[in-house]
Amino acid sequence: MAPKQERTSTMHNLRTVIRFEITRTLKKKSFWIAALSVPTILAFVGLIIFFSNKASDEQAQNLASEKYTLGVTDDSGIISQPILTAVGASKFATQAEGEQAVKSGSLDAYFYYPKDVSKNTVQIYGKQVGLFENSRYESLANQLLQQSMQTSATASEQVILKGDVKFDTVTYDSNGNVDQGMMKLIAPGIFLVLFYFMIATFGNQMLTSVTEEKENRVIEMILATIKPTTLLVGKLFSLIALALIQMVVILVPIIIGYFVLRDALTLPNFDLSQIPLDPLAISLGAVIFFVSFLLFAGLLMTIGAAMPTAKEAGSFFGAAMTLLFGPLYAAPLFVTSPDMLIVQILSYFPLTAPIPLLLRNAVGNLSLNEAVIAIIILLITTVITISIGVRIFRFGALEYNRKLSVKEVIRRKA
Repeated sequence: MAPKQERTSTMHNLRTVIRFEITRTLKKKSFWIAALSVPTILAFVGLIIFFSNKASDEQAQNLASEKYTLGVTDDSGIISQPILTAVGASKFATQAEGEQAVKSGSLDAYFYYPKDVSKNTVQIYGKQVGLFENSRYESLANQLLQQSMQTSATASEQVILKGDVKFDTVTYDSNGNVDQGMMKLIAPGIFLVLFYFMIATFGNQMLTSVTEEKENRVIEMILATIKPTTLLVGKLFSLIALALIQMVVILVPIIIGYFVLRDALTLPNFDLSQIPLDPLAISLGAVIFFVSFLLFAGLLMTIGAAMPTAKEAGSFFGAAMTLLFGPLYAAPLFVTSPDMLIVQILSYFPLTAPIPLLLRNAVGNLSLNEAVIAIIILLITTVITISIGVRIFRFGALEYNRKLSVKEVIRRKA
């Protein structure tokens, strides 16, 4: 009966640790400030964009409705007379006459079109109306050229001049199936974005989660009733749960804001029904994401267990993040040259593997065999890391004033 009672007690303690860690963190104002700061900042930026666009539109409308006197000399012979009449432009025989009219204040703007506009510059002279408003002269001068060209062009030529030609590109993969292009990256690529987001926003808390009790000098009381393994594993799973909660708290307002304010902020419209769903790529992405997150959570907690204070543990955070996100600098290689030696090394080395694996899985050049081998390596490394973390925590939990050396961990008996 003793082993069964021990297992029951261990499971009960594990649930207690997880519940305590989650409840304690959710009661902290800092957790909610960190979680809600991202959507709040995005909302603030969105408001700035909205009012900026609104002000720009109003200014553009005011400029469009504002009338000003205009003179033109057209040596190119391109500008259509009916268009000049429509804008109320008067003709000048020479460039010097038009320029002088603007200088004297009798004319608001003057355009000189040279004989060959492809080689020579169109000269614009205008009355100063403000740093940004002065651009209206160049805009109108270009508009007169465009409209004049369109009046003498066929319907097809007008579409080409406007840049409204529509293109539909279809590509095929090696199996003869239609390739979905960038759309196929969205579903499996979500796991790459989530991994980066969760590590970047929650990584420091993983690092300091163990040192917190050591600094508060309550670790002795905790270890009197709970085994080090149960405590560390409980903290690990509670951190994963908290990271997921924080992710939901951040993403839900952003998603709601996108659908509510999409038109007001002129955001791109995505048709979610057109996103291709590859079950294998999505499944591999989910597994790689979970194992990678578990590995780095365990690694950060192991570093925290070996350090006497959160400040000293923080000095190792940069090194861990460099290993994790450093491969992003080689991202083009992961997409275009997956067979290169450096890509293979980064894909299989556990501490650099998450980003290459998630990115290659998203673009579709990670084979099933490569994925399985990499996942097995990540799983083995995760188990080893957590085991080392438990051992370090067991011997280093009560070390308040010094780091626990590797030799001590190896030499001490479990």
